[in-house]
Order: sequence, then structure tokens, then C-alpha cells
Amino acid sequence: DLSRFYPISKDEAKAAIDIPPRERLLLFVGRIEPLKGIDTLIRAVALMQMTHSLECCPHYLAIIGGDPEETDQQVNKEMVRLQALAHELGVRDLVLFLGKRDQETLPYYYSAADAVVMPSHYESFGMVALEAMACGCPVIASDTTSIPEVVGDAGILLKPTDSDAWSNAMSGVLAS
Repeated sequence: DLSRFYPISKDEAKAAIDIPPRERLLLFVGRIEPLKGIDTLIRAVALMQMTHSLECCPHYLAIIGGDPEETDQQVNKEMVRLQALAHELGVRDLVLFLGKRDQETLPYYYSAADAVVMPSHYESFGMVALEAMACGCPVIASDTTSIPEVVGDAGILLKPTDSDAWSNAMSGVLAS
């Protein structure tokens, strides 16, 4: 829906979602489940911190999906696993689990992001990639299922479980 998803200036978008203008943001939008490959992103962010210069590292990896405020009994097991992984790898302060966001807010996140990252092992269509591209946001996505057809040459396509490749691609986008 191009009346909803369109480019917004980066400064306006960051102000709308309370991100300081100079801070770098990588964004994941989707369900919190193993199939989405979020663990690959967390490992890649940890690798970036160890191997790349600070200007090539994100200030945040924002994860939109799920609800991080649920009680312990309600929390999705995958969310618990991912939070523990981020803590174990020393990037818990960089990985923000934001929970669900409504359709009116998503264009601000896409427009504020330096890249939308989609390390999914499977995608039936790739709506997030289309929404991000409509907002003018670069996409780094898995070279799997329908994603290459959706993203084409407009994005970077990687194997879904190669944390080194994800680290290098995300650093490259942040450095440009």
C-alpha cells in the first residue's frame, strides 16, 4: 500500500520513534520464531562488535515482533532463547526487542533504519522486504524461497545461517 509505505526523511522518522539522529539502526520485522533466523542476526552483530570499526557497527538491532513485556509464563520460548543469546554474546544492550508495532508506525521504522535485515530460512512472500523498499530502506535478506524474486538486484542476498556474511554485509551498508 503505497499510500501507507513511502519514504519519510530519516531525521523525521528517527524523531518520530525517538532515535537520536546520528545513531545507526538495523531493523528486523516479523514473527519471533526459529524459522526467521534472528539468532543469525544476533551472532552477526556480536561479530561486528569484535571485528569491525565502530562506524561500521549499529547502535541498535531493533526487533519488531512478539511482545517483550509478557509475563514469564506467556513469553515465547524463542524470545527467551534470543534474549539469552544476546546476553551471552555481550550485545544485549544493542538488541532491542520492541514488540509489535502498528501499520501506521512501521513506515517510520523502515525510513529510520539503515537496513532491514531478513535472515529467514523460509518466506512465503516477503511483504516486509516490499514495505521496506517502498520506504526507501535497503534490504539484506536470505537467498531463499521467494525473497530473490521480491528483492531482485535492489538488495543484498545471503545464505540464511552465515553469520560472517551477515556481519560483513551489514557493516558494509553501515559504512556507506
